Amino acid sequence: MTDINDSEIHEIVHQVLDRVLGSSAGEPVASVPASIESHSPSKKVIAIGADHGGFELKEALKPELKTLGFEINDVGTNSKDAVDYPDFAHAVAQAVSTGKAWRGIMIDGAGIGSCIVANKVPGVRAGMAYDDSSAVNSREHNDTNVLTLGAGSIGVSLAKQIVKTWLTTEFGGGRHTPRLDKIKSVEKKYLK
Repeated sequence: MTDINDSEIHEIVHQVLDRVLGSSAGEPVASVPASIESHSPSKKVIAIGADHGGFELKEALKPELKTLGFEINDVGTNSKDAVDYPDFAHAVAQAVSTGKAWRGIMIDGAGIGSCIVANKVPGVRAGMAYDDSSAVNSREHNDTNVLTLGAGSIGVSLAKQIVKTWLTTEFGGGRHTPRLDKIKSVEKKYLK
């Protein structure tokens, strides 16, 4: 067996990422995890999390997700005790980014802060939805893989409808693909 040094391993990883992510020749390759769409467990896993403001809505959505046939990876929180949403938004996004979950759902009071946090994680495209139309748009146009919800803005039945729509809407492709590629290209510029 031949010993491989760190720079050779680094080069092999970059070549694999070039093939997987389709980066252009000469363009720096980021250390982005494999796309979650290539992850196909027998039962699709949804990572779900919430802060104290979203805890009750998270608990209400879990049975709905099970009814829809999804396995749940609940990253917390587990009570209405005050916690910081970035911790849980990061955990949801990380589960998606690493392929431990097919998609992720994060709930806080408004949904905005968690969306910001999740979008800091490589490979994650988080979108906040507040109605059926925004859920459809985030999937069809942006191929989002993390959904954020604001428990203070929507009720349980609307949240269930948004989640179902978001989980069943496919990426539209076509004219949206080059735009999605540009989003990925921007991300790669900052991952070195």
